[in-house]
Amino acid sequence: MTIIRAEIEAAHARIAPHVRRTPVLHQNRAFGHDGPVSLKLEFLQHAGSFKTRGAFNALLSQELPSAGVAAASGGNHGAAVAYAASQLGVKARIFVPEISSPAKIAVIRSHGAEVVIGGARYADAQEACDRFVAESGALRIHPFAAESTMIGQGTAALEWEQDGPALDTVLVAVGGGGLISGVASWWAGRVKVVGVEPEGSRALHAALAAGGPVDVEIDSVAADSLGAKNTGDLVYEVCRGTVDHVALVTDAAIRDAQRTLWRDYRIASEPGGAAALAALISGAYMPRSGERIGVLLCGANVELQKLAELVHP
Repeated sequence: MTIIRAEIEAAHARIAPHVRRTPVLHQNRAFGHDGPVSLKLEFLQHAGSFKTRGAFNALLSQELPSAGVAAASGGNHGAAVAYAASQLGVKARIFVPEISSPAKIAVIRSHGAEVVIGGARYADAQEACDRFVAESGALRIHPFAAESTMIGQGTAALEWEQDGPALDTVLVAVGGGGLISGVASWWAGRVKVVGVEPEGSRALHAALAAGGPVDVEIDSVAADSLGAKNTGDLVYEVCRGTVDHVALVTDAAIRDAQRTLWRDYRIASEPGGAAALAALISGAYMPRSGERIGVLLCGANVELQKLAELVHP
């Protein structure tokens, strides 16, 4: 499978009236790097994450049944689908696992969607969602393994290139891989795209090493957003030719990145949203001197009490 830039441009025109054009912050000599660093502040998107782009593109590019839409999510995708559905006047039912944070569940409910909580992991929620879709005729909006979702997420890279300085490398957090599929498709052959996954949740890293999608065990502080156990075929096919490699970060590095974002920028980031920055801060990705680095900060749906305990132990 190949996603071309024209498809991302068309998606951007389609969703632009519904999404925020999130800002880009440019810095020099930041986070221990001696060169320029560009931060795409996608956590400022509606519903708190980049997922809103893919949700709107999916809903606006398909015929919507009277039964509405359904999605399985660790939290952010569900919030995005709930928000998009509410704006378009569509019913939404969101299935989330028991590990989903109360903060994310609250965001989903705030947009009027029905929430069904059950199962220990994301895969359990997806199975429940699939059963509901089969029974009801609702349209399934997959969080990553769908072409419309990937293309929608790629619009973040389109804006980044238009609004920011030229980049050599971008760091992108990976859960199921929808975001990096879109971003890497936009910059294919022009900018190096590096995925970032927690050591305890490495579905894309494992797929690229194995030559195809494989199941992985999930055990990470970022599991509610970066906790897919398998990328699926679509993500693998896109990423194997467009992603340079995947850097792995520890949970400790992710927490350190959260602290840094709060301390220095007053950015309240969820673990998954700070993972890409964790690769730069921890040295999991080591840029060459002067390399022009981009970091996508992708999610802000954090439990404030947990963040407070993290930054003020």
